[in-house]
Amino acid sequence: ALATVILPALSKSHAGQKSEAFSLALDWALRWVVLIGLPSALGLMLLAEPILSTLFQYNEFSSRDVVLAGQSLKAYSIGLLGFILIKVLVPGFTSRKDMATPVRFGIYAMVANMILNILLVFKLAHAGLALATSLSAFINAGLLLSTLLRHKVYQPEKGWGIFFLRVITACICMGSVLFYGLDTHAWFDWSVSERVWRLAAWISGAIGVYCLTLLISGLRFSHLTQKVNA
Repeated sequence: ALATVILPALSKSHAGQKSEAFSLALDWALRWVVLIGLPSALGLMLLAEPILSTLFQYNEFSSRDVVLAGQSLKAYSIGLLGFILIKVLVPGFTSRKDMATPVRFGIYAMVANMILNILLVFKLAHAGLALATSLSAFINAGLLLSTLLRHKVYQPEKGWGIFFLRVITACICMGSVLFYGLDTHAWFDWSVSERVWRLAAWISGAIGVYCLTLLISGLRFSHLTQKVNA
C-alpha cells in the first residue's frame, strides 16, 4: 500500500526535478515501514503458534504440526521488515526509470538465498529455508537502500534517532506483555471459539500497549501525516 501511494509522488518529483520532495516522500514511507513493520514482525513471532493453532489445528493438523509450522513462521517473521522495505525502496528506482538495478539486486538476493539454504537447512531443517529467505530479503533491501543513500537520491530527515528509540521502546513493552502473559501450550486444548476470541484479545491488547507507549514517549500522529506529494 505504501509503495502504491508513493510511486506517483516519486515519479512526479523526479519529472519536476524536485530532488528534495523525492527524498521526503521516501523518508515518509520508510518511517511508516518501521512504525508498522517492527511491531508486526515481533507480534507475528510471539503469536506464531496461537495464530497457527487458531487457523489450522483441527482434524489431522496436530499440536506438533503447529509447533513445527510455527518454527517456519517465526523465521519468516524475521524477514517481514525486509520484505516491506523492498516494496517501498524499489519505486525509488522505477520512478526514475531505473529498472535494471532492482532486477540486479534481486538476482544477487536470489543467489544469496540459495547459498543460505544450503548452509542453514542441515542445522535448522525447514525453518532454515524460511530463515534463508528472510535473510536474503534483508540483503536485497540493504543493497537498495545503500545505493539510494550513496547516490544521494535519498537523504534521511532529522529525527530518525528519537523515532527509532520510541518505536523500539514501544516494541519492548508490547513484546514483554505477549512474552510473559501468553501461555501458548494452553492454546492447543481450547475450543475454536475460545482460540478466536483470545487471539483477537491478545492482538488488540498488543496494539493498545504499542500505541499507548508511543503516545507516552511523545510520538504524535501529526508527525507522520506529511503529504507525499508535497
